Amino acid sequence: MTTSVTTSTTTASAPSVHALVEAVLNGEHGPLPSDLVATSVFWIHHGTRLAGGPTTYLNQYVLVRLGGSFGACAFEAGEIDPSVCRDASGAALDVLLREAPRPLRIAALDAYLAERHPHHEAAAAGDAGAGGRGSAGAERVVLPAGAPEVRARARDAAIAGLLDIEEGAEVGLIGVVDPLVAAIRERGGHPLPCDLNLKTTRWGDAVTADMHEVLDRADAVVATGMTLGNGSFDTILERCRSRGVPLVVYAQSGSAVARAFLGSGVTALSAEPFPFSQFSADPTALYRYRAVVGA
Repeated sequence: MTTSVTTSTTTASAPSVHALVEAVLNGEHGPLPSDLVATSVFWIHHGTRLAGGPTTYLNQYVLVRLGGSFGACAFEAGEIDPSVCRDASGAALDVLLREAPRPLRIAALDAYLAERHPHHEAAAAGDAGAGGRGSAGAERVVLPAGAPEVRARARDAAIAGLLDIEEGAEVGLIGVVDPLVAAIRERGGHPLPCDLNLKTTRWGDAVTADMHEVLDRADAVVATGMTLGNGSFDTILERCRSRGVPLVVYAQSGSAVARAFLGSGVTALSAEPFPFSQFSADPTALYRYRAVVGA
């Protein structure tokens, strides 16, 4: 089990991404972003094909370095090019939050919130006596060393472990990776996969591009942090709120941003700050959070 936490241990819950950005710009979460500088901006593009699978996953990320923290957001091909590293490195953070392309705005917001409340500190507060579950809200989960397939299965099992569902429950999966489809099935769920770039899973399950079809039907929803970058997160959040459906977010993109919505639509979060698991064969950590029911 993960730690149940109130949102006061991380950041105050927010009604929308736009409202969160405005609150940060107004200094409601800490220092004014106009006084801070994005030291470095990174552009990363990589591909992955797991053994035995037919799909090559192509991922693009933009990252912002602020102090000791990195903020990250995935983006679609062609949305941002490598010139962003030259143009945005050294920019004032408020400029990025106001004027940058949406994925870069999310990465800047993620860096700000992660610097204010690092995930590792949320876990470290209670490591000594709580079996790795921090009193400040996070459970540190160490992914094992090994091949990409081993690490992906461990990561996605940790994400699926945040689901509290009955046997046969329909689980909307917005942002499809095959090991997570398998992990949901192992938890007794029936996946409803949704993705803009895939047509089928490796087992032949049809993948819809219409998230509304999934959101109207699902008993629980698991969504990737990339929904922050493509602008669909607020819609998912509001639909899950209105239906009273649990929403689990698994986030490399915007992990600290998604955390701000714990107890305000997001019921659980698997946060994986940079450097991500796919960039290492050594043990790395992700951080699991749960919101207190009714918080």
